Amino acid sequence: MTKPIEVRNPRTGKFDYVIIPPPPRLLAQQCKRTRRAQVRWQQLGLEGRIEALQQWKQAILSGRDRLTEALVNDTGRLSTSVLEIDSFLSSIDRWCKLAPELLQESAKNTAIPFIALQQASVPYPLVGVISPWNFPLLLSNIDTIPALLAGCAVIVKPSEIAPRFVAPLTTALNAVPKLREVLTFVEGAGATGSVLIENVDLVCFTGSVATGRKVAEAAAKQFIPAFLELGGKDPAIVLESANLELATSAILWGSVVNTGQSCLSIERIYVAESIFEKFYHQLVAKAYRLELAYPTVESGEIGPIIAERQAAIISDHLLDAVEKGAVIHCGGVIEDLGGGWWCRPTVLTQVNHSMKVMTEETFGPIMPVMPFSTVEEAVSLANDSIYGLSAAVFASEAEALEVAHQIDAGAISINDAALTALMHEGEKNAFKFSGLGGSRMGAAALKRFMRKKAILIKTNAINDPWWFDSEA
Repeated sequence: MTKPIEVRNPRTGKFDYVIIPPPPRLLAQQCKRTRRAQVRWQQLGLEGRIEALQQWKQAILSGRDRLTEALVNDTGRLSTSVLEIDSFLSSIDRWCKLAPELLQESAKNTAIPFIALQQASVPYPLVGVISPWNFPLLLSNIDTIPALLAGCAVIVKPSEIAPRFVAPLTTALNAVPKLREVLTFVEGAGATGSVLIENVDLVCFTGSVATGRKVAEAAAKQFIPAFLELGGKDPAIVLESANLELATSAILWGSVVNTGQSCLSIERIYVAESIFEKFYHQLVAKAYRLELAYPTVESGEIGPIIAERQAAIISDHLLDAVEKGAVIHCGGVIEDLGGGWWCRPTVLTQVNHSMKVMTEETFGPIMPVMPFSTVEEAVSLANDSIYGLSAAVFASEAEALEVAHQIDAGAISINDAALTALMHEGEKNAFKFSGLGGSRMGAAALKRFMRKKAILIKTNAINDPWWFDSEA
């Protein structure tokens, strides 16, 4: 019998919710049932799958208040939860609109005149999605929606740290029987994820590098594909030609949105020496204006630290930086308010790459600012990392583009931060230890759930195979 898991409320610190993971045998049986149902889902055709997803969307809208309440209890923040729900619902519409064109197949001639080629795409029967706690609703569905439209069945295991949203989402799912057969949310921790990987045909994982390595190894043993979206230590480079008003506002947003609990957060900032002091003074002034969302969720912009263990990591990074000579200009303290852990926007200077805050993923509203003397040095510092998820460059457009092409990262925002959170058309791959596998943006995000099949058609009346010489 699997043990229940108590779930902590990030605002109160109380363990006020319980999930019960499925026993391994029952989860394996659920995977078999869902895989069998996938055949009917695929036969339903794309129009039928679109209709089912739209019905689910309408059912979610009908219970939106309950979903919002659950998500707020999971994460302790309101405005970002509202935005998260809006983004999830709009992603259903976006993929339903794009899928018909992306999934078209056509025959074509080949280099051999009497052989035609017909390309077919066959969906992986059962996809497993293992998602994190920072954007629990959005990241549990970012791979799920395109996989379903491709014709796959999907089983999702959200993080055990933020699982409350599953109940209202499942209630809405129960209103759409055809979709309910091929989409299941299972609750549990790492052990449940391990069993899931053993019973699916493809796995999508979003989370830390350490856990991502384990997922990749487990998938390799099963000989199944693994798409991994892992950590980031995203740099921002601010050149002398940058608009400082724009740069400081964008970097502040990119660093503290969702309390910095995003793999796309700006986590290290490199500024040209000539504008360094002016930049960080402006950044500090703007950071001081932001308030904690306490005592109520409407009180301010900065929510609590969702995962308790993350508070310890942030504190460790700040202590390490100060011990090595960093100067904190605002914030810099983990506060215990009402039982929850909180951190105000924190700006540091006198930082260098011997500090954890410049090299390890902090996942908090922390902004270490470091000067550089040449563009070459800025690029070198930005690339001095095991991560390569995304980055930002602030400068005149021509200069920024030249720098962007030299940065080892999958997505570069020019004169803004974390633009891939808003614009999903651009395909990107994670560099280095930030991930593995196909892009979850652009057309590839849907096509990666399909296996390509080539059907070769002989088009003339020759009886013998083309390679058989009847004159011999």
